Amino acid sequence: MLGNDRSHGLWELTAPPAPDLGPLAEPQQVDVAIIGGGYTGISAALHLAEGGATVAVLEAVDVGYGGAGRNVGLVNAGMWVMPDYLAGTLGDEYGERLLSLLGNAPSTVFDLVEKHQIDCELVRAGTLHCAVGQKGLRELEQRAEQWSRRGARVELLNADDTRRKVGSSAYAASLLDHRAGTIQPLAYVRGLAKAAVGAGARIFTGSPVIDARQSGGRWTLSTKLGSVTADWVLVATDAYANGPWSEVKTEQVHLPYFNFATTPLGSNVRASILPERQGGWDTNEVLTSFRLDKAGRLVFGSVGALRGAGASIHRSWARRALRKLFPQVGDISFEAEWYGLIGMTADNLPRFHRLAQNVISFSGYNGRGIAPGTVFGKTAANYILGKLSERELPLPVSDVSQPRFAWAKEAFYEAGAQIVHMTAARW
Repeated sequence: MLGNDRSHGLWELTAPPAPDLGPLAEPQQVDVAIIGGGYTGISAALHLAEGGATVAVLEAVDVGYGGAGRNVGLVNAGMWVMPDYLAGTLGDEYGERLLSLLGNAPSTVFDLVEKHQIDCELVRAGTLHCAVGQKGLRELEQRAEQWSRRGARVELLNADDTRRKVGSSAYAASLLDHRAGTIQPLAYVRGLAKAAVGAGARIFTGSPVIDARQSGGRWTLSTKLGSVTADWVLVATDAYANGPWSEVKTEQVHLPYFNFATTPLGSNVRASILPERQGGWDTNEVLTSFRLDKAGRLVFGSVGALRGAGASIHRSWARRALRKLFPQVGDISFEAEWYGLIGMTADNLPRFHRLAQNVISFSGYNGRGIAPGTVFGKTAANYILGKLSERELPLPVSDVSQPRFAWAKEAFYEAGAQIVHMTAARW
């Protein structure tokens, strides 16, 4: 997008085309205005339109331009943090409610894909969280116990079973989450947008919001070419926010994450790597993720930005690490490379903000955007439609808080990932 082949990489090359959309060019009067065309904004638009509300989405660039079109495509349950940590941080009422919502979130995604016949390479085979050494094994044992206590369909696999599932002997164990799966992430959000338009939602691309004013209880959002006046505003921009209410972006520390996609693997090699088509990632602090797409390309990623010296450092690391993890792949050729930003909150949990009268936001997905974004969009729609009270929401209302030294932390993450990848996977 925008002529940058490192923004969306493989997903832009292989996704079905987006709906025929364009910029806002004349005044609009709706019940709800949504800023941002990612999972949260488009899911909210779809559910609002299906609930009988008039809705307009204002997207600065194109549907899926932000994290929705750049991520790995793992549809996971929960958040990165341990279930007990989440419950302990939010308290039993909100914590268990949020765990229930996010634990079932992949099913919501899969149901939407099936209901609207979205062509997004859906595979419902689960995901594998892979243990590096005994420390990683202890972490997975805790996760397995905490999720199993809540009735989740998770299974702790030993080293031999993990080797058969992954196609590598690198891991001491793995946690198979049967609730999860993989999709083509850009194709999914484009399919949601098509469904939302079919339900009556109006989606305007190339329409960044430059001003927001309230008058007579209604909000008017202005772009360069037009405006939308609405009773409610949902801010669904997360880590890519600009313009009004961009504090949802600046309250996060941004972690860069990249992916490389190989050319399609041969059938013999493909049969030996992730033969059941789970997606996976490991327990390293600078983690590695891996999955296959429909054509048999191996998508391999980690923390880091593909810019400046980082591009060559991370590319060299990816070649070394792939040969070490999956020696059967032999000589490696990359077909695409891309990266984006993960927004991290101070406690690694999402946020619900009331930014002004009738202006709300969900944000801070901490690397788990697909399923949480989808269900938080639906939750926002139900709240605006009056189907949920504020007390029934999965998150308490919180104030926006700005992290100290965010720029320094972001520079540290980017430089630290380069240092790790300069020295890792060498032999």
